[in-house]
Amino acid sequence: MQRNEIEQILKDYHWMINSIKIMRKSLEQAGEGLTAQYGLEAAMPKAKGETSDPVHREVVRRGKRFKKIREFEEKILKFQGLFHKVSDERECEVLYWLLEGRSYRWIGHHMGLSFSHIKRIRDSIVDKLSFETNGTNGTDVTKLKKEKCAC
Repeated sequence: MQRNEIEQILKDYHWMINSIKIMRKSLEQAGEGLTAQYGLEAAMPKAKGETSDPVHREVVRRGKRFKKIREFEEKILKFQGLFHKVSDERECEVLYWLLEGRSYRWIGHHMGLSFSHIKRIRDSIVDKLSFETNGTNGTDVTKLKKEKCAC
């Protein structure tokens, strides 16, 4: 993954995890409002270009949600596969709190470090996790493979 992708996923990780949970929970329900219309509403003409079948509309809506869940899961799994590259204890701690959705200032206060120091640590994490087309981004790949993080 490239640096900008890593930065974006690191920023979006927390809400993507929460969105997956919420979307899965909402899809467990049977789908409300699927009953047919009766009386005058049933006799009224339907809008052009739309199907009048509420079950079909619900299937289409749920299909879109499943597709979005799968998209989020693929991004997250790809990102999680890179965690082994982070080796330093301090970097592991910063990565953990960033994935929990904490701000740089909160992390800095928690760890007794400045905001700018946390930002430098995050940049170091992004450098380790990202790679360009040649497979590295100026990092010592052999050293990174030997050390593993328990993030």
